[in-house]
Amino acid sequence: MNVPATPAEACSGSALGLLFRQTRDAMWARMEKELADAGHDLTFSQFIAIKKLATGIASVTDLARAADLNPGAMTRLLDKLEARGLLQRVADPNDRRALHIHLTEAGVAMWRDIDQCGQRVRERALQGMDDATRTQLTRLLEQVRDNLVAED
Repeated sequence: MNVPATPAEACSGSALGLLFRQTRDAMWARMEKELADAGHDLTFSQFIAIKKLATGIASVTDLARAADLNPGAMTRLLDKLEARGLLQRVADPNDRRALHIHLTEAGVAMWRDIDQCGQRVRERALQGMDDATRTQLTRLLEQVRDNLVAED
């Protein structure tokens, strides 16, 4: 017979970390499936880059941080999206070493469609939760994140 875990056991570092990892992996996998079902050949990281660019111009560093990639990997990801005509890199007129990256018209059109995919995945993840529970979950996850990244 299985004995239910105590709250302390259920939230032990390894169990909690594993749950966070499983949740992240499930969100990413569901998002990639949703994108594929909608006819978009995009990875989760490409989705994140397009999402970030949908709010305006960004740098490679901004995009790498948003997608949790190193700048070299982000550059390769951007090469693929640029080859598909979804984004454009333009030299900063004030700093020739810097680039401004923005979506093209095709990228904006794709964003409108894939944003719907993201909304469907979020709704699936949060189904059965009322607005108060969704808000509380978000606050709690933000608190956990902030606790872990806080400087000692």
